[in-house]
Order: sequence, then C-alpha cells, then structure tokens
Amino acid sequence: MPTRIVIVDHDADRQRTLAAALRRGGHETVAAHSASEAFDRWSAERPDVMLVEADLPEVDGFALATRIRAQETPGTHLPILLLTDVGDTEHKVRALRAGADDLQVRPIHAAELSARIRSLLARYAPREAPKQATTEGQVHAYYGAKGGVGTTTLAINAAIALHRGMRRKVVLLDANLQFGDHRVFLDLGLDRRSIVDVVTSSSIDEDIIRSIVVHHDSGIDLLLAPPSPESAELVSSEQHHLAQVIAALRRMYDYVVVDVDSQLDDTSLDVVGAADALFVVMTADLSCLKNVRLVLETMKQLDASVDKVQLVLNRSNAFTGINVKTAESALRRRIDFQILNDYRTAISAMNSGSPFNAARSESPLSRAVLEMMRTVDRAEHPAQAVPRLVPLRA
Repeated sequence: MPTRIVIVDHDADRQRTLAAALRRGGHETVAAHSASEAFDRWSAERPDVMLVEADLPEVDGFALATRIRAQETPGTHLPILLLTDVGDTEHKVRALRAGADDLQVRPIHAAELSARIRSLLARYAPREAPKQATTEGQVHAYYGAKGGVGTTTLAINAAIALHRGMRRKVVLLDANLQFGDHRVFLDLGLDRRSIVDVVTSSSIDEDIIRSIVVHHDSGIDLLLAPPSPESAELVSSEQHHLAQVIAALRRMYDYVVVDVDSQLDDTSLDVVGAADALFVVMTADLSCLKNVRLVLETMKQLDASVDKVQLVLNRSNAFTGINVKTAESALRRRIDFQILNDYRTAISAMNSGSPFNAARSESPLSRAVLEMMRTVDRAEHPAQAVPRLVPLRA
C-alpha cells in the first residue's frame, strides 16, 4: 500500500508543490492547513508520516509534535519531519526536544526528502509480533550505595541503551516513591500519570499499565513515581504493590529497569527480591565502600545469589585517592563494571532533560554505558548477542 503522508502547511502553493513531488514518488498525500486540523487527521486516520511546517500560525509545528507525542499510545510512533527555513543548531535541538524525528531545511530537494521519509519508515516500521516467549523479561534493579553516585542517571541511560543498542522492549520504573527524579531528568511535567494510578485501580494488570505508562522519545516506556511525597503512601508495602507491578511488567517487556530508593525498607526489599540482577552503583571513596560492604552483607542474609549483585564503579577515572585494585581488595570481590567520569556530558544531559544515551550516543560516557549493557544482554541472550563495539576496561 502507498505511504500515507499528511502535509501540514498554511501556505497552499507550497503545500501543492510538495504534494505533487511526493505523489510522483508513489506516496498518498493529505493536506492540513493548521496544527488543530493536523491533530484531528492524526487522531482519525493514523497516517504513516507527517510533514509539518515549523512556523505554523497560532500553534506552531513544535507544539504540534509535542502534543502528538503526549497522546500516542505505548508501542506506537508517528514519524514527524519538520520543515523550516532555519538550519541552526538551536532550531534542530528544539525540534528534537519537541518530539520531531527529523528536520528538513529548505530548499527541499525531492530525492533527499524521499530518502529521509524512507529512513523514518524503516526506523519506525511495526515489527511482527514476537512468538510466545518461554521466559519472562529480566528485572534489573539499580541501587546507590549512597546519595549522589549517579544511580538515577545510570538507570535511565542503561534502559535507553538496552532499547537502542540491543533493540529490546524496555520499561523504566522510578521506585524512589517520595522523591523520584525521573520527571526532572527527562523533562516531564507533574501532569503525567504515575504508579499511584496503577495501584489505586480496580486491579493491577497489563491493560491498566499500558494505559498509564509514558512513552518517551528515546523509545522506552516509563512508569513514573508519584507526583508528590504524600501520594507515595498509596503504594503499600503491606500489600506488596511494587512486587505486583513488577510481576506484571516482566510479562510485558524484555527488561524492567528499576531505580530503587536508597533506603532499604520493606518496599525496596520487595524490588530487590523480585530483581534478577541488582546493580549497586558506587564511587571510589571510603564512605561508599563501607556502604557497599553493608549491602553485600545484607544480600548474604537474604540468601541472594552471588551472581545477582553487580558492582558498578561510576566515575572510575576520577581522582579520589583510592584506585580500583584497592577498592576490590577492601570489598573482597571484583568490581564488575566501570563507567568513566565525564562530568560535562552528564550535567548537560541532566540540565537539558535529554539523556546522553539518546542525545549524545557517540560520547565516551554513552558508549561505556552501552558496552556495559551489551555485556549484560549477551549473558542473558547469548544466541542474539550484538557484537561488542569497544572494550569496557582500558
């Protein structure tokens, strides 16, 4: 069937010229003259691609892209290509943050536009439904040995790396129930629904979860922490709400990545108990080493498998006076992964709300997280392993 493309432009002549070129390429085109008309066409007709004039009157193309992304159901993605006369970096960043997939600067050449459309269609083509899995998805819990070691940053970017690098279906759960930071780190508002909406529904099941998870532009799904500390009380440890939610999520996704509260209370222990792997994030300083030893001792008391706990040394090349060998000697075990220190990339990603494994995938920091996830995924899916790109250790 021909590709159905909605062309959104208030300039009728420009729209007709673009439509004629696309029809010559075998595409079917539909016209929309405003953002509201385009949104209605998207809602009713579900086109294959949308070409949007960035400088629309009243509601511009950036706002239209943002609105569509907010309303898309999990697992769906409309390729959006913005058309503009401005090609500077600030304009491109604004387009990506709004949810657009590409930006085409005029003058528009028909061959280049056709190539961009083919690329978008290939990237977001619906895949065949997988055969019934014989095993459920893996649950990865990220726990910080102390505050400020970068646990949330690593959990977010590891989830994105699993999706983009290994093509896995991934959900990220913010289990810092009172003070979760995913809304801030991912530039999301307080109006997004959260785990409270799941646990206060009539039942904790897959249909409810699908209606509440937020689909992020990076490709992963998000189940957010409550929007306020007081509403966190609705997630009950006595009823093991988190354990029930995780059990449902692992039936829906290849990986469930959980950002765990630093306080090891009953709720956090429910997460640890449900997890297949516990990534303990640490830095090379005395207070952190002390806390890691306590975590390792706690895992022994819980009869957790030795292989379940994975030690992740974050900011491994930062000078602290304690090298890796000394840290391993103090802990009496090997550190499993090392993530280099790249403060500028990390802080820029945090302040912009754009995770570095999505916005700066070629940075050394992104590649280190990707390689860590390749190693983990290779162990769990050896028959589907993706080749290594770079060694983890220098």
